[in-house]
Amino acid sequence: MKKSILLMLVLLLGLGSIHAQPMIWKETEAEKTQRLKWWTDARFGMFIHWGIYALPARHEWVKTQERMTTDQYQKYFDHFNPDLYNPREWARMAKKAGMKYAVLTSKHHDGFCLFDSQYTDYDAPNTPYGKDLVKEWVDAFRAEGLGVGFYYSLIDWHHPHFTIDQVHPQRPNSREEYAKLNEGRNMDVFRKYLKDQVREILTQYGKIDIIWLDYSYPGENGKGRDDWGSVELLKMVRDLQPDIIINDRLDLKDVPGGWDFTTPEQFKVESWPTIDGKKIPWETCQTFSGSWGYYRDEMTWKDGKQLLVLLIESVSKGGNLLLNVGPTGRGTFDNRAVEALEGMGDWMKYNSRSVYGCTQAPEGFEAPEHTLLTYNPETKRLYIHLLDYPLTNFRLPGYKGKVKYAQFLHDASELQISAPYGHHMQGSISTENDLNLRLPVRKPDVEIPVIELFLE
Repeated sequence: MKKSILLMLVLLLGLGSIHAQPMIWKETEAEKTQRLKWWTDARFGMFIHWGIYALPARHEWVKTQERMTTDQYQKYFDHFNPDLYNPREWARMAKKAGMKYAVLTSKHHDGFCLFDSQYTDYDAPNTPYGKDLVKEWVDAFRAEGLGVGFYYSLIDWHHPHFTIDQVHPQRPNSREEYAKLNEGRNMDVFRKYLKDQVREILTQYGKIDIIWLDYSYPGENGKGRDDWGSVELLKMVRDLQPDIIINDRLDLKDVPGGWDFTTPEQFKVESWPTIDGKKIPWETCQTFSGSWGYYRDEMTWKDGKQLLVLLIESVSKGGNLLLNVGPTGRGTFDNRAVEALEGMGDWMKYNSRSVYGCTQAPEGFEAPEHTLLTYNPETKRLYIHLLDYPLTNFRLPGYKGKVKYAQFLHDASELQISAPYGHHMQGSISTENDLNLRLPVRKPDVEIPVIELFLE
């Protein structure tokens, strides 16, 4: 009887719960909001996927797509010499485009490291280039006032102890063959390697603002939290860089403190992502084309308007955009990427006020047809992005009594406010709570014009 009572007390106190989740770190919601504030204010960053896969120039997954062996892939390591690499120029282009931070692939799935690692010879200093590429990059981007972050692949197709799984270049054609192929491979050895390298990139380059640990695919012939040692790995990350912002790909989405933001990839969310009805921090990562790494012959590049809509729509739903560049094997940006960045920079020069510090519009503000809304809660200004330029009379549904001044953002020219009239008064639509803006007949010379409303 006494044992039963003691067991019940233990269970009530939670001391014996076999389902208790580990706590990565303790932090209040207010503390987390403050830690992420610079990032949520920034809204726009640059992703950089770069490695020896720039030499084949046909996708960063080329090793596994073509099922190359390590020996077959070695030629790209042996010939990697980005002699035109100038990270200061990269940083200037990012800043001019309106980006506020950047994330560089310190190591991708092929296992090649851009940084100088004491745990492998498969790194940049051992290529013909002969130097640590990451240090130059960090120094250059910091000098431009940009936040710096690292992507580090949990996957490693080069390491001899990384077990062959469903995404490995040497994956078999049948499930029964995995065990035989993995004889002699030891994930304990690989886990230590993974942890040691993450420690390297978080201790060799000063303060790091963001880390992307990518990615988990739990299940049969996949890998999840236990394979990576995710809990202990993330605890180390937090100990080494207490202010760092962490993505959600360690398979710890259900663990308190196991992630900071969610990462929809290559698609636009329908609405602000939530968990249990609560809005969560998010960032969509997108490419200019269909590849992350440099792909010489890939032609499905987004046009300037599509890229701006990606950014605006992300902000309109409370999120960030991380837009990817895949540098060439000589260390330069593809001319198509340069043109795209310049185009975004031209727009951001005059319209960034509708992006930085902005978020989803408050309840009660309906987006007029063919527009996207963003809102700055500190300045109390609402921004209407005109995706399709309207006729002269532009109706704002339900805005009566809410707006004290209106102007185009790009040139601060006034837009006259009145009650709806003319064609707005026809038909059965009630307009008594609406406002009308008188727009010029000719669209301003801006890809997507923005109306700035000063709210009451």
